[in-house]
Amino acid sequence: MADELKHGLLAAELEAGEFLETDAAPEERRVERQYCVFRAGRERFCFSVLEVEEVVDWPLVTRIPLSPAFLMGVFNLRGTIVPLIDIAFTEGRRPGLLPRHVVVAALEADPQRGGVMRLGIAADEVIGTFSASEDALLDQAPADVPHCRGMLRHEDRLALVVDLRRLTDVFPVPVI
Repeated sequence: MADELKHGLLAAELEAGEFLETDAAPEERRVERQYCVFRAGRERFCFSVLEVEEVVDWPLVTRIPLSPAFLMGVFNLRGTIVPLIDIAFTEGRRPGLLPRHVVVAALEADPQRGGVMRLGIAADEVIGTFSASEDALLDQAPADVPHCRGMLRHEDRLALVVDLRRLTDVFPVPVI
């Protein structure tokens, strides 16, 4: 009787389509990844949602004297001090016109130190998340943007794919 009940449940689930797989061969299936797309200055940027810890509204930022131009300051995120960088600083922001959001990215720290390094990236607009297959990624990145590893076709535009490791090399933020 237990076997009949078990087979009856399996048949009902198969009718509902819960266990059905596509007819496509495994090599034909496309792996899709999700990206967080945002605008900083005039450019669209993105990186994997797995690297995004959260998006917050513009916080109270403490400026650091004698810091590089790209370092806007630091802010407190629930007890953690997070450096805030502006990857669009070369375009020159108008005084008093601050970005609206901060995309907080989490990056595994050096193996010796362990833990996670958080980095806030100033964003004028967070466009949202976007699912894309590997076909939508272009390996070429503009030569003058060393912190990007490629471009993503997003809607009718391109978004520069940010490599967080390269970003910390190009915009070195002192350990806080």
